[in-house]
This record gives sequence, C-alpha cells and structure tokens, in this order.
Amino acid sequence: MFDLRPVGYVIGLMVAMLGLTMLIPMGVDFVDGNGHWPAFLQSALFTFLIGGLVALTCQDGNRPGLTLRQTFILTTGVWLALPMFGALPFILGATEARLVDAFFEAMSGLTTTGSTVFSGLEELPKGILLWRGILQWLGGIGIIVVAMVFLPELRVGGMQIFRSEGFDTFGKILPRATQISGQISTIYIALTFLCFLSYLAVGMQPFDAVVHAFTTIATGGFANYDASFGAFAGAAEYLGAIFMLLAALPFVRYVQLVNGSATPLFKDRQILTFFGTIAVLVIGVSFVLSFAQDQSFEPAFRKALFNVTSITTGTGYASANYMQWGGFLVALFFFIGLIGGCAGSTACSIKIFRYQLLFSAIRVQILKIHTPSGVFTPRYNGRPVSEDVLNSVMVFFVFFIVTLGVLAVLLGLTGLDFVTSLSGAAAAIANIGPGLGDIIGPAGNFAPLNDTAKWLLAIGMLIGRLELLAVYAMLTPQFWRS
Repeated sequence: MFDLRPVGYVIGLMVAMLGLTMLIPMGVDFVDGNGHWPAFLQSALFTFLIGGLVALTCQDGNRPGLTLRQTFILTTGVWLALPMFGALPFILGATEARLVDAFFEAMSGLTTTGSTVFSGLEELPKGILLWRGILQWLGGIGIIVVAMVFLPELRVGGMQIFRSEGFDTFGKILPRATQISGQISTIYIALTFLCFLSYLAVGMQPFDAVVHAFTTIATGGFANYDASFGAFAGAAEYLGAIFMLLAALPFVRYVQLVNGSATPLFKDRQILTFFGTIAVLVIGVSFVLSFAQDQSFEPAFRKALFNVTSITTGTGYASANYMQWGGFLVALFFFIGLIGGCAGSTACSIKIFRYQLLFSAIRVQILKIHTPSGVFTPRYNGRPVSEDVLNSVMVFFVFFIVTLGVLAVLLGLTGLDFVTSLSGAAAAIANIGPGLGDIIGPAGNFAPLNDTAKWLLAIGMLIGRLELLAVYAMLTPQFWRS
C-alpha cells in the first residue's frame, strides 16, 4: 500500500506555516485601521488549524526520507495546497473575489507568474497588497529549493545535470544540503533587504519599497499600481533591472561566493550567456526605440533595459506599454519571454542552460555529419553531458511546445482571440506574467477572461513552474502501480 502520510505531514506543516504568515498582513491592516484585518485572522486560524490537523494525523507515518513517488507527489501537492489556502484572504477580504479569481491570483503569486485579475490596485487595503507580495516572495524561495533539491533528483528536464552542482562544483566542496539551504535563505533575505533599501534611497515610499522588493527578488512582478512599475521612473527602473538580474542567477553561486570561492560565479557559462543575451537584446531594443521611434537615447535605453530584463527573467513588471512599440518589438517580446534566467534561481521559463545543451547537441550532430568517423561529445561547463541529460532536455522542449499549443487551442475554444490565447498560454506556461494584446497586455489584466480560461491558465502556471514533467509523470498509470 502506497503510504501518503509522509507527504501529508510535510504539506500540513507548510500549510500551517502559511497560516502563521497571514498574521503579518493582518497586523498591517490592523495598524492601518481599515477594518479588513478580521479576514486575515479568520484565514490564518482556518489555515493553521487544517494544516496542523493534517500534520498531526500523518505524524506517525513520518520518515527520515521520501521515496521517488512521494517526492513527485509532494512537489506537486505543495503547489496545489498552498494556493488553495493562500486564496482565502482574497475571498474573505476587501476584494471579495470569487473562487476562480482568488485561486488564480494565489497561484499566480506562489508560482511567481505575476498575472493578475485585480484592478484598481491603488484602492486595495495594504494588507491585501502585502499578501500578494508575500505570496510571491515565499514562492521565490520555494522554487529555489525545489530546483536545487527535488528536480535534479526527479531527473526533470535535464535538471539532473545539477545533482552535484551544489555540492561539488569546480572542485570546491561545499557544506551539506541543509547548510546550503540555510545559506540560500540568508542570501535571499539579504538581497531582499538590500533591494528594499535601494528602493527607499530613490524615493519609494516604505510600503511600496517592501512589496516591490519582495516581488523583484522573487522575479514575480506583482505591483501596487495598475500601471505596474510605470508608477516609478528613472533610478528605480535601473535598480529594478539590477536586482531582477541578480535574482535570475543561480543562488548556489552566491553560496560558493560566501564560502570563499568566487571563480564559479565568473566562469559559469550559463551566467555569461545570460548576461550576453540580455546585453544584445537591450542594445537592439534601445536602438530601435531611439532611431525607428525617435526617442532620446537615455529613456529608450532605460525602458529597454527594464522591460527586456523583466520579460526575459519572467518577472512581468512593465514600466511602459510595449504594445505601442511596433509589431517587431511586440513579436520579439513574445519570444524573449521563452528564454528565462538561470537554473537554480527564482526566474522561470525554459532557462538558459537548456538552450546551451540544445545548441551543443546540434553542433555535435553537424560535426558528425561532416566527420562520420569522429568522436564528438556535447559538453557543458567543460564537462561531458550524458545521453540521459540530453534526452531529458529534448523531451522538455517537445513537451513545452506541445503544452503551449494545447493550452492555446483550449483557450481559443473558450472564445479568446488568437493573440490573447497564444500569449496567455505562453505567459502561464513560462510564468511570465503579462501577455500581449489589449486585454492581457502590459496595460491590461486577466480579469475580463472567462472562468474556464482562468482555470486553464492557473493549471498552466502550476505545470510550467514545476518544469512540466514533474506534473505529467503523475498522470501516467505506471506511476501509481506498486
């Protein structure tokens, strides 16, 4: 008999901790005196009670380790359970959101997607705005742990190439996994605090600085204003771009840096390629805005830097309505959203390392055509790449394209137009945030969509955040056989 108690125990504890977290926005609303704090108190008590009861019920089955099937179920189960309870403050609070809207917003938050169904953000209570930021901040640190601990062991999408990356990289032996997790949490908090101070220094109000620091480091993109980051201009955009880039780097490199080894950070091909890609895109978009649209160079460069970085890393902030930048740049923004940041970061989408492995495999195949008797091996960071890793990466690309196509078709069947369906599917699967078009573009939101489309997009966010195969593996009959 398959034992689900260890999974239930961990999920119960995490749900209970989420309930305790709700006391923070409750306190903010109480101090603010707006009368909405009871919604958070009720949500916190219910969430903590249910989570605690589940954990106590499953405590007898708790074991030091998890089987492979239990790990799959835990990974997906956490990202299903937490949004369900995280949606409660939206239902009971000032937004009085319907179930579909509340679940959509909570799923978007915890998966750090950044798509929103709420408008009039400036009028919402501070507790609700802070809760949106907290959801993304928790989702950001959670996905780093999943990317470092779970996905490599589950051999999902080529992530097994990093099975030893966090512990034995470039010959530098690092502390044990628990110590690394603690150091990652410390670094994550430190980056958030530094981002908060930086936003304060350029004139953000303290509350705005807190929420935007949460959603910047999480590369989530929830903002306190309908205009997103367009409510701020100048130095704040430069700082936002810098911290989005820092959050999109592998956090294990920061751990190695703290432990006295800076070499991996500056020699990692994934990081070098990521910065090179951003640089080329920013320069190209800047010149198009400057010459083709006759904008002065500094504002064009600033808008290009911020928005290219935001979409590439999957943050989803917008400091300008790039739908007005012309068809070429709109199409470009669709494709750069499918790039993503580095593995082991808070960034989402396909990730740089998969493109590197794909191009390395293509190069080897071309060399074999030219020299059939030659022996060529794909390499990554100077190391040979196994056939198992390459197969996983190729399967990931195929599943990504198929999932994107199927979701776009399903959204089209609900009555959405082609641009909204395709860009909405990409925004969900790649966890980007805004889509394209007048409805879900940078100047709109997802509120006008029908309920079926919202449920489909919420499912797409979950599948995309967990690298597709971690969810799909559970849908096969073989998974559940003894």
